[in-house]
Amino acid sequence: MRRTFLLAALLAVASAQAAPPSFEGQIVYQVMPDRFYDGNPDNNAGVDRANLRAWHGGDLPGLTAKLPYIQKLGATAVWLTPVYRQQTALSFDTTAYHGYWPADFRDVDPHFGTLADFDALVKSAHSAGLKLVLDQVVNHYGYEAPAVKAHPEWFTPQARCNAGTNRDVDCPLAGLPDLDQGRAEVRDALFGHADFWRARGVDAFRYDAIKHVPSSFMNDLLARDRQAGTWTLGEWYDADTGTVADWQKAGFDSLFLFSLQGAMKSSLMGGQSLSGVASVLERAHELPRPGEVALFLDNHDVPRFAQGSLFEDEGQARTRYALRALMTLRGVPVIYQGTEIAMRGGPDPDNRRDMRFENVWSPAEQAVFEVARRAVSARKASAALSLGTQTLLPVPAQQQDDLLLLTREKNGERVLAAWHNGKVRKTYSLKLSALGLKAGAQPVTGSLYAGQNAKLSVSGGYLHLSLEGRDAAAFALK
Repeated sequence: MRRTFLLAALLAVASAQAAPPSFEGQIVYQVMPDRFYDGNPDNNAGVDRANLRAWHGGDLPGLTAKLPYIQKLGATAVWLTPVYRQQTALSFDTTAYHGYWPADFRDVDPHFGTLADFDALVKSAHSAGLKLVLDQVVNHYGYEAPAVKAHPEWFTPQARCNAGTNRDVDCPLAGLPDLDQGRAEVRDALFGHADFWRARGVDAFRYDAIKHVPSSFMNDLLARDRQAGTWTLGEWYDADTGTVADWQKAGFDSLFLFSLQGAMKSSLMGGQSLSGVASVLERAHELPRPGEVALFLDNHDVPRFAQGSLFEDEGQARTRYALRALMTLRGVPVIYQGTEIAMRGGPDPDNRRDMRFENVWSPAEQAVFEVARRAVSARKASAALSLGTQTLLPVPAQQQDDLLLLTREKNGERVLAAWHNGKVRKTYSLKLSALGLKAGAQPVTGSLYAGQNAKLSVSGGYLHLSLEGRDAAAFALK
């Protein structure tokens, strides 16, 4: 009996250790510390805010001071781009303000603060109920990092690149000194970097440029993270559903779904058919863990979402539309600093302008923020929107350009999401049987998004929707 009990206990422990960590239900806010908020002017050496390629003075104390702002928006986790100690020299007339040119992976760059400042951030974030996601670079060192000359054996030789068949892995990314993860000392060092930050309280890692890292190494790294209970988010630039599915099977908890971001930009900002979004969503069944996939409108590597319109007011209006739409989808929404006020910006470095806060917002920016805050609040208040399954409904062909419908369901709670790409307000009456939808009679019901004039009702076997032009709504559905 005792042996049976012990065996059962050991199996339970093993099962618990093997269970993947989850961020389903989380809402992540992305911060580039140098461009967020300056909390300590004493670490501003070389700051030149007029130059988008120079240091701008944002730091860890500044981020800590602004955690209440992130809480006000409603985010539940913060993702920081790298805060490692960076190379001090310029490359391409650019400083290492972004954090992706590391020189010492186990220290904080003086421009960002100190390890003590990092520890204070972690403590404050956790006290506020926020999880912390730290960017991890495992592909390279900075161009001018001392290790490049001190340890040339750590890096992939040019001959391997010349002879290689997979240039993404065998050759340097943008000429950056490419780490040879096949060497034991390199592997051990990279494993140790993850352990170092994990020990300081980091909850999750976002791994940069995984397309350029040997999959065998990534698999081993992910296994260690999974064992430690660390959630993992990978960046494979331009990943579609198939790529995300492959890496989830390999051990990643999440990847960014770039194909959906592109479709939303084309449809919601560009005015093209919503069928492009539907085509991406139709593939969700391929994903082993659809609730973990990272969903985003923009980030520090692509032009700002609001930049998709030449006109600032139109960019703001369509960003409001997109933020509401994003909050209806299954996955983990990731909001890049400033998207919640429709900040503009073209390609790097223009998409990395300094964050702007309430004291300098225009009324239009305040309005975008309120839409974002209310949409986040509605999502968090609904188990169906936060954690529910997702079913894309078959909209009649003649309406597929302008209407997308899906349901989210959890523990008997059901929400219907409606995206409307039409230019003006319109009422739709759709036969329930044609949508594959079962619903009882329901009186006129308003949107779950506060302040939105959208309505739903069900009668006589039909779903009736009254929707504003270029907007997305969510309704409780009986």
